[in-house]
Amino acid sequence: MSLITTVTFNPAIDKSVTVSALVPEKKLKCTAPVFEPGGGGVNVARAIKKLGGEATAVYMAGGYTGNFFNSLLDAEAVPYMMVPISSHTRENLIVMDQSTGLQYRFGMPGPVVSLQEFDNCLDIIRHINTSWLVVSGSLPADAPPEIYSTIVTIAKERGIKCIVDTSGAALKAAVEVGVYLIKPNLSELSFLVGKESLLGNEVAIAAKEIIATGGCEVVVVSLGPAGAMVVTDKLIQTIAAPTVKCCSTVGAGDCMVAGIVDSLARGKDIVDAVRYGVACGTAATLNPGTALFKLEDLQLLYKNMRLADHLQY
Repeated sequence: MSLITTVTFNPAIDKSVTVSALVPEKKLKCTAPVFEPGGGGVNVARAIKKLGGEATAVYMAGGYTGNFFNSLLDAEAVPYMMVPISSHTRENLIVMDQSTGLQYRFGMPGPVVSLQEFDNCLDIIRHINTSWLVVSGSLPADAPPEIYSTIVTIAKERGIKCIVDTSGAALKAAVEVGVYLIKPNLSELSFLVGKESLLGNEVAIAAKEIIATGGCEVVVVSLGPAGAMVVTDKLIQTIAAPTVKCCSTVGAGDCMVAGIVDSLARGKDIVDAVRYGVACGTAATLNPGTALFKLEDLQLLYKNMRLADHLQY
């Protein structure tokens, strides 16, 4: 199987707790916190491990929280290459209110990262042995969005297929260079084509426009609980997601990317890879907090999706 590497510029320790009711001005008793290593590319690598594959997670981390972050990945036996930074790795808080069933997600700002520390990360990418590169997640505060275009350029020069899953200026910078695959949601796709929103056939038209101008070869538009649309220069296909009771959407998009790249690395065609990715993302929503998917849930969902597609024909 082809080698997979993920890159995360702004990882985080995700701390999940539950309270009986979220009430202001009161001391709230929380359940014992669950700690998990998070951040776009890190979650992708963790999910690929669950799928029976292997991906090396490259990320920037520092301080006592950075050391704890490393230990969390060690516990999951996920291979990694840490780029040391002088600032502490951030922590995020996810609180589930049992009285309403609502989840509250508190995302902390990222660390300050120097240009030299970014260069150290890029130097790893220039020399790492890989066939697939997944660059995913947000950037730390005040980080130059051009870092995404730089890393994509390095990948292209080395003949590495690059998948980008981010937003805003960073996504636009990557597309301006040209990548293999992007996974925008409707809002991010609208931003790329300079529109407020996209409806109906406009979604596929916008994706085709990005492909035609060399922004990427494949656009996988995330449609949330509705599934995804996969678009290439020769294909437009919507893949419906199974209907499930959602517990948490944290990490679902990263699991979707993991399913796609793991499938492509195993030689599957793009439609089946996206189908598997949608199954992975949907399976992740069945679990509370920041937990990823259970393999048995994924296998059942994927089997049912394949059966449903077969019956349609």
